[in-house]
Amino acid sequence: MDVSLFSKILWTGLLPSVSILLASWSIFEPAGSTDLSLTTKKTRMVADSVLKNATFRFVDHGGVRYSSAAAEDSVQLATESPYNDWRYWNGVIDIGMLKLGDVLHDTSYQNFVIRSIEFDFDNSKYFEGRYDGQDKWSYPFGQKIVMQELDDYGAMGAGLIEIYSRDPQTRYLAYIDSAADYLETKQGRLGDRTLVRSFPRKWTLWADDLYMSVSFLSRLGELTGNEKYFNDASTQVINFHKYLFDSTKGLMYHCWYSDSTKNGVAFWGRANGWMMLAQVDLLDRIPKNFSRRDTLLSILRQHIHGVAKYQSDTGLWHQLLDKPDSYLETSCSAMFTYSIARAVDAGYVDGSFATIAEHGWLGVVSKIQQDGKIEGVCTGTGVGEDLIFYYNRPTPLNDVHGIGVVLLAGAQMILHNK
Repeated sequence: MDVSLFSKILWTGLLPSVSILLASWSIFEPAGSTDLSLTTKKTRMVADSVLKNATFRFVDHGGVRYSSAAAEDSVQLATESPYNDWRYWNGVIDIGMLKLGDVLHDTSYQNFVIRSIEFDFDNSKYFEGRYDGQDKWSYPFGQKIVMQELDDYGAMGAGLIEIYSRDPQTRYLAYIDSAADYLETKQGRLGDRTLVRSFPRKWTLWADDLYMSVSFLSRLGELTGNEKYFNDASTQVINFHKYLFDSTKGLMYHCWYSDSTKNGVAFWGRANGWMMLAQVDLLDRIPKNFSRRDTLLSILRQHIHGVAKYQSDTGLWHQLLDKPDSYLETSCSAMFTYSIARAVDAGYVDGSFATIAEHGWLGVVSKIQQDGKIEGVCTGTGVGEDLIFYYNRPTPLNDVHGIGVVLLAGAQMILHNK
């Protein structure tokens, strides 16, 4: 504000007091400005809540706790904390914790991930020996034991690769090799090599799976130096864009059905978030002279430009991106915030998009409680046949699907504001 104008305001009595002027000073702040100390504080709250609530124990039906799975055979155990299991959201949490630890130079977050992975490998053999076809989603470490869909190993494999570079245990490399082989030779694909699922209809392409595959493939390429993984990852990005992108709206459909060659009904927020995260993950790791780099950059820019148009005045995005009467959803907002901030900082998109990320982060911060719990995260969601399905998805407090991506967004915004 101009000092001479400030003096005139005071002396002419246009404002009754200096205190009122100072209280109004925020209107002169740049739109979307963010505070580094608040960003750091809020992101630490989320990470520290994970540290506090990860018990590294098992519990039986009677509530008795065990520090390891080496219990009597007659005892049925479950992991006490959702932070100590093998689910795709655990992989995203691990990646978020590692990034935050690197940004803040805080080893406690890295040590959590190291301990968590060791806990998984130390105890999963017990459950593997007793597995007799139960629902893998309700069975401890079921997704580690039963490798079927990308959800089972993609994000966890990505996190495991990052840990392997810091804690190179041979059993970790053995799992990485096994998962890489399954993805390359056994995972369901269309004739053009696009990754698909066997449900709800055979074969269905899920937008979510771009992250579940590319997060792993891009890190495999980085780990091994083998360009075939980058080639496969870029094929997925290009083909998913071909099947899912609506050029009129600038958004990705949640799915595509190969039996009808039609898209699903929804431009679901988190599905678009998974796809944007995947694209940034790949661009961060491919060589500068990679043959498809310009194509990948073009696809990312189209997606970011499209998503930016649907941001609400709160900074958050809606559960259904093109439906402002659907609720504001935190996890997709964190994904877009991270991806756009990273794209700006890495030069993948024009710097004018920075305000989109900054407004997005302000919206995400408003959903972080003082105890580090996160509000407004859509619970686990499959492919729905109608929009009502997406409108009515619940948002349990501190749902696990939002934690890792909020950590990623916070860590990137710390870097962005330094």
